[in-house]
Amino acid sequence: MTDQHLDAIINYAFSTIEKLIPVYMQNPDDAAISNGNVAVCIIAEDGHVYGQMFGTNKPRLRQSYKVAWTKASQVWLTGVKTGEYERMVFNKQVEENGNGIEAPDLIGWEGGQPLTLANGTKLSVGFSGFRGVTDLEIMVKAFGL
Repeated sequence: MTDQHLDAIINYAFSTIEKLIPVYMQNPDDAAISNGNVAVCIIAEDGHVYGQMFGTNKPRLRQSYKVAWTKASQVWLTGVKTGEYERMVFNKQVEENGNGIEAPDLIGWEGGQPLTLANGTKLSVGFSGFRGVTDLEIMVKAFGL
């Protein structure tokens, strides 16, 4: 896939996310977390990083993006959803530093996941700002998976 084609797919996903935010803000459990100041980070297999923040509270957006990047980068290194990978480490199914992440740097929150597009392109995505289950769902919807 060309970078230009992937850029178009990701930009479309960003516009879809922007439309989904008000829908999820209707749930008080999601709205209370970040008041709609959310962020997404996407890492392509080649290490190209895409990101976008949605909202107006810059300090909160900075924190949301930091968490989204941490989620996406952990998935990029491990190929496993966040939360699941941490369980694997603590259950001794994988070596703590086997993928370059030491226990204090693991992110156990849901919201990071590997996604494979219809054309086979693999992405490591992280979303932050809502409940973990919502973070995961938004990214799947954004890419039409």
